[in-house]
Amino acid sequence: MLRRLGGLLGAVVLLSASSGCTRNTPGAEATGTSVYVARRIRTLDAARPVVEALAVREGKVLATGTRDEVLAAAGVGARVVDLGEATVVPGLTDSHGHLSALGQWEATVSLLGATSKAEALARVASAPSTSFQGEWLVGQGWDQNDWTEKAFPTRQDLDAKHPDVPVMLARIDGHAAWVNSEALRRAGVTRDTKDPEGGRILRGADGEATGILVDNAMGLVYAVLPSLTEAELAAQLTAALSRAARAGLTGVHDAGMDLRTFRLLQRWDKERKLPLRVYAMADGQSADRETYLREGPYQGERLTLRAVKLVLDGALGSRGAALHQDYSDEPGHRGLLMMTPEEYERRVRSFMAGGFQVCTHAIGDRANTLVLDTLLRAAEATGTRDGRHRVEHAQVMRPEDIDRLGRGGFLASVQPTHATSDMPWAEARVGAERIRGAYAWQRLKASGAVLALGSDFPVERPDVLAGLYAARTRQDARGTPEGGWYADQRLSGEEALEGFTVGAAYASFAEARRGRLQPGMDADFVALSVDPVDAPVAELPGAQVRLTVVGGDEVYRAAEK
Repeated sequence: MLRRLGGLLGAVVLLSASSGCTRNTPGAEATGTSVYVARRIRTLDAARPVVEALAVREGKVLATGTRDEVLAAAGVGARVVDLGEATVVPGLTDSHGHLSALGQWEATVSLLGATSKAEALARVASAPSTSFQGEWLVGQGWDQNDWTEKAFPTRQDLDAKHPDVPVMLARIDGHAAWVNSEALRRAGVTRDTKDPEGGRILRGADGEATGILVDNAMGLVYAVLPSLTEAELAAQLTAALSRAARAGLTGVHDAGMDLRTFRLLQRWDKERKLPLRVYAMADGQSADRETYLREGPYQGERLTLRAVKLVLDGALGSRGAALHQDYSDEPGHRGLLMMTPEEYERRVRSFMAGGFQVCTHAIGDRANTLVLDTLLRAAEATGTRDGRHRVEHAQVMRPEDIDRLGRGGFLASVQPTHATSDMPWAEARVGAERIRGAYAWQRLKASGAVLALGSDFPVERPDVLAGLYAARTRQDARGTPEGGWYADQRLSGEEALEGFTVGAAYASFAEARRGRLQPGMDADFVALSVDPVDAPVAELPGAQVRLTVVGGDEVYRAAEK
């Protein structure tokens, strides 16, 4: 049984450690009537934008209004939950995340926040046993931009402590890997190995691989990395869903789900063990795409598959983003395309014709131009101009392409914390002129584009409060730079909240059911310790998630203090 709010000794996450979530049974919250009362409930309903109570019955919002109004609508015997000084908002959705990768981050060695190569190496040396995938030591999260020396690390750095165990460490953006000599040996990578299409094997002056593999070159190592066991996959996904619920997320748009993960979540959904709403984008990069195309879209209770994720270029931090002109800090290099324009268009048209929404990763301005050129042609040819096709990241764009994105009816899926993480070095990559079209949220809104906000977890933390803070301030947690980085592109508190609610719902064709708290809509909502719209913005980083509710199910509750 689910515990009530009072009497909790510690944070409670209502998830099973082995098979998804413990969903409510008949007689519990979802099938009875519950009334939630709080200092403020932001409904995002224009008719009643702020109320003090809402009633939930059978997983739907029954009524909103004053306490007395809602109690009258709920009837005799309704369960009353007083949330005190909390602010309730519609269910928060991360519009771009990676559940399987987040699960791996929860289980394996994390290099996130390491301030030097030495610190990263020390963490690898003391990695927990769960970091091993077969014989391989696996980790992630390093970012040489955060290190004093800034240079990419090498295989020799890892060889000193791990000469015989293969080591594979993914960069924070997932677009580069740091491996040791044993990993290269097992992958068959030698000085004679050619760079794969859309990939780059960094090499030293002697022509030998340094141990850094960028974008498609990572596939050389992934091809020989042992697969997770079923038990490991289930444990990691459970950990990821638990982490998301604690962060106040009621839903996740999973950006590129492999078929194996989809099958497991599909089973959990049918067994009523899926705690959050998952809007899955099929992995359009791997051979799994053929099965997805053959089977077509899927609609379950909390699992939806009607989109595909394609990756066109790399990341800015590893200089894999495809640019029209040279990188400002690496003359002669313009990034990488992960597939040819012809192959990209072929896949786009196939998925559009199959009834899928096309969501394309595009970081650099060249990639964004190519995405828009292709989407416009293909949507016209397939009759899917109303398909709400999405540009994932839309990170560095020419002004004319920003305008085309909005005019074309496409959606911009952007991640506010990317701007605040990248701001120390992004301008060095692209220069003072191109940076004006980067992380340009207000320019995208002015073009008519709907913004769907997310984090790209685990590249960034899945903490939605951090995303709301970054969207409003364009500052780091210390409040720098003063006034915000290119502050004219900041979002207001309401715009930021809408991006994680209304915008996310629209981006997943769910605006008639979710994104607002109105009678008849899904009872997805979150209670926060601060008002994300009106509270002083400096309070957001230290704020807490008090309660996460999905379809009337209380999937996370924080301990009372």
